[in-house]
Amino acid sequence: MRVDNTKAQMRKGVLEYCILGTLSQGELYPSDIIGKLKDAKLIVVEGTLYPLLTRLKDAGLLTYRWEESRSGPPRKYYTLTPVGTKFLNELDQEWDELMQAVKKTTRRK
Repeated sequence: MRVDNTKAQMRKGVLEYCILGTLSQGELYPSDIIGKLKDAKLIVVEGTLYPLLTRLKDAGLLTYRWEESRSGPPRKYYTLTPVGTKFLNELDQEWDELMQAVKKTTRRK
């Protein structure tokens, strides 16, 4: 078994949470979201991000607005909805509990 596969699955599992967390800091354009996730070593490409943004928007967690661009087509800027903020707060709580459980079960003596 390769550790790279497991690492990739772990990152995929927390990606939506990280996207919501990134957007909790303010409105962002998708390439800015990708940049922040890459800086955090969560490698993401547009082909991964856009379906997740659509799913989160369809779930009522995100909204977006269009802004005209001087150098190309209009751009979508995403932000959390009040429902998205509440959902993120619930995920924060769950994440804390999950981290404690993982630490408790993976400690080595």
